[in-house]
Formats: sequence, structure tokens, C-alpha cells
Amino acid sequence: MTSDVIGSKHAEAPLTLDQAPPKTLGALDQGAFWANLGVSLLGFSFALFLIDPLLDGDALTLPAALLASLVGSLVGTAMVGLAAVPGAQTGRPAMVLLRGLFGARLSYVPTVLNIVQMIGWGAFELWVVAMGAQAIFGPSVPYAVWAVAAGALTTALTLYPLGAIRLLRRFVTAGVVVSVVWFAVVFLRDTPVQTGGSWHNFAPAVDFVVALSVSWVPVAADYARHSRSSRAAFTGVVGGYTIAQVACLAVGVYAVALAGHAAVGENPTTVFAPFVAAPLGALFFGILVLRESDQSFANVYSTAMSLQNLLPRVDRRVFSVAIGVLTTAIALVIDVNSYQAFLGIIGAVFVPMFGVLAVDYFLLGRGRNWDTSETAPSRLLMVVPWVLGFATWWLLAAPSTVSWWAAVWDAARKALGFTTQPWMSASVGSFLVAGLVTLAVGRLARRPGPASPSPAPAPDRTR
Repeated sequence: MTSDVIGSKHAEAPLTLDQAPPKTLGALDQGAFWANLGVSLLGFSFALFLIDPLLDGDALTLPAALLASLVGSLVGTAMVGLAAVPGAQTGRPAMVLLRGLFGARLSYVPTVLNIVQMIGWGAFELWVVAMGAQAIFGPSVPYAVWAVAAGALTTALTLYPLGAIRLLRRFVTAGVVVSVVWFAVVFLRDTPVQTGGSWHNFAPAVDFVVALSVSWVPVAADYARHSRSSRAAFTGVVGGYTIAQVACLAVGVYAVALAGHAAVGENPTTVFAPFVAAPLGALFFGILVLRESDQSFANVYSTAMSLQNLLPRVDRRVFSVAIGVLTTAIALVIDVNSYQAFLGIIGAVFVPMFGVLAVDYFLLGRGRNWDTSETAPSRLLMVVPWVLGFATWWLLAAPSTVSWWAAVWDAARKALGFTTQPWMSASVGSFLVAGLVTLAVGRLARRPGPASPSPAPAPDRTR
């Protein structure tokens, strides 16, 4: 690929890994893209878990919920932004970067996990697009029709990913901003200020928001590899996504209050009703529903990028079409009530993995010699801090909604004589443990061994 094509503002993403990525996305492109990802229809219903993260009736006060959304978003997006930097510097997709961390073969493990989470997220997004459309137009058009139409649009966008990002910046972002501001004004006018509640579950609420953000860590480099600079990639992620997610969750808090906590808990799509019922609600909510396809687009495209780490010479368009069809099929049968447990798994896997990556790449200086070749040697030692960080997450986290998994970690806490405290954060704890262990392992590996004794001089046999 020639340099003029690489620099062309209309260049498209390469089809295989052996082609150089065009560097066409500036800070505005990245910021608009990540701002769109930060506003999600799922995010409005997710506000229920922000308010009452343990679903035990001990809801946060309104200031606590809003602060938790801000703190969690800043922590999570800082991780996503830093994860984007190696992609901008090396030009490699996210899962290919993990060859430098774990080795080529071992990178297949997080790659497969990422494929699973991306397909799951993609199916959730198609579900929410279809349910949002039904909230506007009613049940006269079956759910399956909307889901298939959303899947087709998603797949089409993945064929021209850089064009899709430029399209979002030019025509979609402004509509999203106006829509969110409109609903914020309407809800603030119609919803009484929340009173009561406590700060007791503040840390679990922060963990929940971090998990929302950090789910993008293992895909950030897929888009940052096309950035004109590392600064554009980092500022685009942190600025765009943080502002958008905090606004989305804040609007969601009021929407949940209008729809009723119990009703949203039983059926997440109940939160759509206040949006549609607002003045001009159908118009502005329709913009948000149509824009939701950028979420499913990002998930399907990044799944294709992950698959290229396993099969680097297969055309990404083949993967995109296959994943688009699979994601649509899953969306037709998905149980969306499982998404809270799904988020816990994402956080537990990818927060400590990023801790290992950040320390190894930035602090230990290995980023200068990051080996992303297909022959990158395995680094088994790097699995140790990742696993320890994973265990730390579950030792500190709120009990899982999966009973047998919760029992495993309850037994582990009893065996260790450990009791969690309200101020403890699973995301911060797992990140610190993974990062500190990586730092210790890296420095031990660098420490020179004892000097070998000098060989004794050979006897002089000339006498």
C-alpha cells in the first residue's frame, strides 16, 4: 500500500493484517465516534444498576449515583484511552497487540474470550434496537423484523468501517447531542428530585460503571490504529466517551424514576416509555434508536479484527458478514436479563488484563520492542498477574447473580478469613494487584543472576 493511499482521508481499513492501516482519524473523528458509543439505549436501563447495584433495595442517593457514574467513567475510560495508545503507535489491532504481552499462541486465549464478549454485546445491541423501534411504532411490526433489519445495517457498516466513523462524526453526533439535551430538559422538568438513599453501595456502583466502560478496552486499538497520533486516540476516547456516558446515565436515572424502579427491574425496555411519551419524544428517541447501530457495528467489526489474530490472511469482510449473521441469529433468542452477570465477567477478565498490559508496555518499557509477529514467543509469566487480578476481582466484587459461582468465591473468602468492606472496589483492586505483580515479575526477570566465576587459567605447559 502506497503512502499516498495510507494518508488519503477517504482510505479504508485494510482487508488483511499484512496491509498497512491508513492513518486518517483525527481527535474529532475519535471523539465523535467514542461519544456515540458512550450513549446507549441499554445505558438508560443500566441506570437501575447504578442506583441500586446490588438490587437489595439499598439505593444510592442522587448525588452518590451521579458521582459514581463520573468516577467510574473516568477510571474506565482512562483504561480504554491508554489501551488505545499502543494501537496508534504500532498500527496493530487490539488482539494482535496481545502477542507482545502473552506471545502469539497464548494471545489466542484472550482473543477467544473477546470474541465471545463482542458477539454477546452485539446481540444485546441488536435486541435493544429492535425493542426501541417497537417502543416507537408498536408491536405491529414483529421484533424479528427489526432485529434482522438492524443486523443487516450493522453488517453493511462493518464493510466500510472508516467511512462509517466519518459518517457518524459529520451527520449523527449532532443529532445525538440535541436528543440527549432535549430529554434531559424534559425529565428534569417532569421528575421530582430524588430524596433518601445512602452511600453504602457506592463502590459496587463505581465497579458497575467501570465494567460498562472497560468492556471497550480489548477493542480500543482496533480504531486507534487509524489515528493520526497517540494523543488524538487518547483524548478522543477519554473526552468523548466520558462526557457521553455520564450524560447517558444521568438521563437514565431520571428515566428510571419516571418508569418506576420495579417496572424497569422486571422489564428493562420499560425505561423507553418516558422517552417516547415526552414532547417530540418519538422523533428524538428515533434518532437514538437509529444511532444504536454504531454500537453493534463496533462489536461486529472488532470481532472480525479479533478473528484476524487467529486467521490473519482471511479478508475481514468475510468475517464481518459471518459474524453479522451469527449475531443477528443470537439476537433473535437472547435472554437480555443475563446482562448484569455478563458485565461482571467482562470486568473480571479485562480489567486485570489491562493492568498487565499497561505496566508491561509503559512502565517496563517493553513497548519499544513489542513483538506482534506470528512467531512472538510465549510469555507464561504474564499469565500469573492476570490470573491473580481475576481472582482479586471476584474476592472483592459483589456476589454474582450466578449462584454456584457466588458460592465458589464465598468459600474462598471463608478459607482466607477475608471479609469485604463497603469501600473496597473490585475494579481498582484487581487492576492494582495485576499491575503490581507484573511490575515485580518484570523486575525479577531483568535482575541479572550471580556472576559466573572466571575460569581458572590453563596451566603453562611450555616449561
